Amino acid sequence: MKHERRVGFFRRSRKPGRRRGSVLVEATLGMTMLTALGLALLKLSLNVTTPRQWTLQQSITDAYLTFERASAQRQSFETVTGTDSQWPLYPTVTTTPVTFGKLPGGRAISGSVSRTRVPDANNMPGKNGTGTAVTNPSAMEVWRLQSVVRYTVGTRTYYKSRTVVRSQ
Repeated sequence: MKHERRVGFFRRSRKPGRRRGSVLVEATLGMTMLTALGLALLKLSLNVTTPRQWTLQQSITDAYLTFERASAQRQSFETVTGTDSQWPLYPTVTTTPVTFGKLPGGRAISGSVSRTRVPDANNMPGKNGTGTAVTNPSAMEVWRLQSVVRYTVGTRTYYKSRTVVRSQ
């Protein structure tokens, strides 16, 4: 009965080799291991969602370029080729900052869109070409409207472009 104490119905005995406070050390080590495991699982879950956000940004910018293409196709030929056109005559380029959309959480996806128009080489001389009555007997006018989107994801910069050919 050297190592035993009696309190009520309970008997407490010390095991040989155990010291006071060792349970506290074991609990601290267990909590540290659980914290490390929790942080590792959090990092893994973030690694899963990051590619999804990249894919979402790609989809949103593709949708914006579809809008650009539709805009170039639906405007009248006179509006597109006029002096007040959104697509200035090459080599002039207009660059406009745009917000493509928002990611979950409210973070905006922004970048810029650059527009220009290039005349076909066979356009008549009055329409910025070098065509003649022999090479272009119907005096057809053809323009390439180009829109280039520039945006950044993380440390990388991406460019996407769409070209619409308009003729009259």
